[in-house]
Amino acid sequence: MRSANRVLAALGVTVVALAGATACSSGHSPAPATSSAPGTRVTASPTPSPDATDVPAASPRPLDCETLIPADTVAALHKQGWSAVQRDFAFGPDPVPGGIACLWADPTTASDHGLLYGWAPISGVDAAAREAELVSEGWIREDSDRGVYITADPRTALSKDADGYGMTYLFGRGWVSVSDTKQGLILIDPKG
Repeated sequence: MRSANRVLAALGVTVVALAGATACSSGHSPAPATSSAPGTRVTASPTPSPDATDVPAASPRPLDCETLIPADTVAALHKQGWSAVQRDFAFGPDPVPGGIACLWADPTTASDHGLLYGWAPISGVDAAAREAELVSEGWIREDSDRGVYITADPRTALSKDADGYGMTYLFGRGWVSVSDTKQGLILIDPKG
């Protein structure tokens, strides 16, 4: 069991370190961009446009790794021997109050294979700042009816979904979610 805990701790530290390094690295500032597909860039307005007056959303129920995603998904993950490690939702080293991040993996196997799901309340002002920061670090912005997607450059993504998207944030009105792939975001439902 101690070995399993070390594996989960190492995997969690690796994901947090990679996300932090990717989200908060410095040294280059490409122009803000949007994309209709990973790797395809289109110049966007330099300032994100969320409503700066909105306030962080409140989850209608207490969140944990067992309630953030659908119960049938949780059951399937447990059935294959996976469990979750809950952490603070963070952009690099900066935790977001009230947010959670869950790393699902097999605790008995040393591996970099796992699933990340996270959700946090965030104000419009903070969301705009985080979006701009990520885009300045080379992440790709896409506006949609659901909100603003900010996706890791596909050339640096550790894992990709069927459409080629790696780690992706979705900024909605008063909240932000994150997953190791864009497709994974559809599972995150703090309202249950």
